Amino acid sequence: MDDMKEPHAGLNFMDKIYGKIVWICRVLTGTALVSLTVLLGYQVFGRYVLNDTPTWVDPLSLLMIMLIAFLGAAVGVQDHTHLSVAVFRNIVPPKVRTVMVVITDAIMAAFGATMLWYGWALTQFKWNTQIPLIGWSEGLRSLPLTICGGMILLFSLGHMARVFLGRDHRVDSIE
Repeated sequence: MDDMKEPHAGLNFMDKIYGKIVWICRVLTGTALVSLTVLLGYQVFGRYVLNDTPTWVDPLSLLMIMLIAFLGAAVGVQDHTHLSVAVFRNIVPPKVRTVMVVITDAIMAAFGATMLWYGWALTQFKWNTQIPLIGWSEGLRSLPLTICGGMILLFSLGHMARVFLGRDHRVDSIE
């Protein structure tokens, strides 16, 4: 009976890896957010104080926004902080709720796989083109989309594994 309370070894390892991925994403997005704030402040200073607008700030800011948005979205899927409508799942019996959760996770996994596949194709297509004013690869703009898709796929599969092993402890909150 005590074996049922101990976490599954595979899930424990998966949670450890996912936890490190989420930590890295949080550090990257936090650093990008602070950098974005500094860059935009510098752009305003350059425009109104120096009377010389730094034109390279806009394309770099867009790259940072892509990074923040897509990595943040993937972390939201793992941490269950993404936008969801849980009312229907909360009013059905537990077995139906479990089926709905698995269907939702499967749809999210398919969505992540689609983002990964087409994001990678877009990244490859755009890689040899340069972003004007900064000279970096245009493929960097779609790389966060690709990475986000892969992470959503992995995190959704991890959620389904927990459900099938009876270790899913997600709680829907509508407060």
